[in-house]
Amino acid sequence: MEERQRPTLDEIRAWPATVSVPEAAAALGISKTYLYDLIKRNESPVKLVPLQGRNRVITASLVRLLEGG
Repeated sequence: MEERQRPTLDEIRAWPATVSVPEAAAALGISKTYLYDLIKRNESPVKLVPLQGRNRVITASLVRLLEGG
């Protein structure tokens, strides 16, 4: 199984307004399974928006978290 390389903060800032849960997990340095578990428990460290039946991570909230804000 191929491991995703962790993107830089500058790369994340250039992402679209929302990203998939696996992309966000890679940015956070955690597994997508763990992030999905956090979402199920309403403990997600990032803001989500439901789009087309799937959760999408709001990129701005991901950037804020990674900046330490």
